[in-house]
Amino acid sequence: MTNATSFLSPRAEYDYLQTPRAIRERCEAVFERAGSDALAHFRLDERRLPDVAERVLELTRRTYPDLSRIPYHGRYRHFDAGGVPRLAQFTDKIAGFARTEQLAARVELVITSVLLDAGAGNRWRYRGTDGTEYSRSEGLAVASYELYAGGGLGGSASAPLADAAGLTSLSADALASAFQVNPENPLTGLEGRATLLRRLGEVVAGAPEYFGSERPRLGNLGVHLEQSASAGSLRASVILDAVLRALGPIWQGRPQLDGKSLGDVWRHSSLGFVPFHKLSQWLTYSLFEPLEAAGLVIEAADELTGLAEYRNGGLFLDAEVLQLKDPAALQLRHAVGSDLVIEWRALTVALLDRTATAIRERLGVSPTELPLARILEGGTWRAGRAIALEKRADGGPPLLVDSDGTVF
Repeated sequence: MTNATSFLSPRAEYDYLQTPRAIRERCEAVFERAGSDALAHFRLDERRLPDVAERVLELTRRTYPDLSRIPYHGRYRHFDAGGVPRLAQFTDKIAGFARTEQLAARVELVITSVLLDAGAGNRWRYRGTDGTEYSRSEGLAVASYELYAGGGLGGSASAPLADAAGLTSLSADALASAFQVNPENPLTGLEGRATLLRRLGEVVAGAPEYFGSERPRLGNLGVHLEQSASAGSLRASVILDAVLRALGPIWQGRPQLDGKSLGDVWRHSSLGFVPFHKLSQWLTYSLFEPLEAAGLVIEAADELTGLAEYRNGGLFLDAEVLQLKDPAALQLRHAVGSDLVIEWRALTVALLDRTATAIRERLGVSPTELPLARILEGGTWRAGRAIALEKRADGGPPLLVDSDGTVF
């Protein structure tokens, strides 16, 4: 991939790859290759994109008839699965806390839930305390909510928290028990999820600038962000930058540059490093509402990109905007860092921007009036789930990707 950034020093390139600008630019470079049919694994048929935009808009109108009230695509959406008002219950639980402790608790609930929100697999189910059985992202949300709110990551059921001690002591067996995992109810990437939270605890213990020094706790990142605000406002990119810098060390076994883990950045054999930061951006979107509850105003939300995950990516593949050059690839499992998956994810990011533009043009609204964070929620991931159910009985993704529970 030849551009100005190819001549940066390793440190400068590392810093660049940790930005939403880099995500867009590198994904656009992949998209340009697709436009000239120069990718190894995918063809692009943009003529089908208007139908995708219409599908997304139709589903958005059905889900949120008042289009001016579409919420952010954040983790809050899933906590009330099954019609149970868990967020309201959580607000009641922490009502007696000091204001900064309320912010910290909300941030901890969101971060731990998001980090546990990689694909669960088609077989896993979770029965909540309400007696209802949940699956997929909603099941992971309910399970992670009940884990945190019950004091499973530190503190107690009456005063939950996620401190360094609680996180570092979480074993795979303890997580399996909390998430009701057994041989008949397997959860994809169980060990990877538990390892990720233990590493998170180590990071919390070792970064007092973000998490405090007297009793390091994860939620102090929210307090740090509040203190970083200017006149009560925070840019979305500032939140993402703090998430990447504070939590970046938890990503191990990933490509490195300048001696540091790049996180969700992967090297394509002919295109170089392509960044996505899917979980970190999903986490940033999910932090908007806890920070707004603390009185902050989030600005420039559209600086962030779409999320390169299997629901959004599956939408474009199932709708045949993207077509595999070798259809046999649908029957194979693919590594997260493979060229094929990198191309799929990069094209997804670029196509989400184009889908958002098409929807706004249909509605006659601006990006400020309808930011990408709301189109994703309305939205693209719902459409990806719906078309998957139309195509496959189990509603699974069109491509099989080997995941350790920390990417998809």
